[in-house]
Amino acid sequence: MKLRQSTGFTLIELLLVVAIIGIIAAIAIPGMMRARISGNEASAIGSMRAVVSAQSTYASSCANGGYAQTLEDLAKPGTSTSGFVSPDIKSNGIFKSGYYVNVGQGTGAATVTVAANTCNTSAADAVDKYFAESHPAAVGSTGQRSFGTNQRGAIFQDSTGTTFTAALVEAATTPVQ
Repeated sequence: MKLRQSTGFTLIELLLVVAIIGIIAAIAIPGMMRARISGNEASAIGSMRAVVSAQSTYASSCANGGYAQTLEDLAKPGTSTSGFVSPDIKSNGIFKSGYYVNVGQGTGAATVTVAANTCNTSAADAVDKYFAESHPAAVGSTGQRSFGTNQRGAIFQDSTGTTFTAALVEAATTPVQ
């Protein structure tokens, strides 16, 4: 009588491998989510820095000391062929890396330069105060914190992910660390 030679894996061995893979995935997925949120937040902070820089350049070279009221106005070319912000944040409400980015008129802002007199014939007048904000599309999933800035140039954060308004940015006291 011949004995059969057994090759391959038993069901128990396969179940053990699947269980080990499941445990490793359960440990790794939360870490990957934290890394993704961290990357999205870094991108949002970078967008706020880009807006501060663009507003500074716009005010000094295009609007006689005034600031743009929208990202659309910052995206319009001035004396060169490119806008003051990159095309990835070319309009208010744009979605970038899990965050929505917006620019608006600051509280109690006054007109500095009428739109027709700016170097890029903006859609809105240049004003003496602006605010910019970036908030997560889904708090806890795409990001945890929201960010805001204004003509002061400091970037502030809110750890609850609340959307910044002009008044909230002006009253903010927690700078990005």
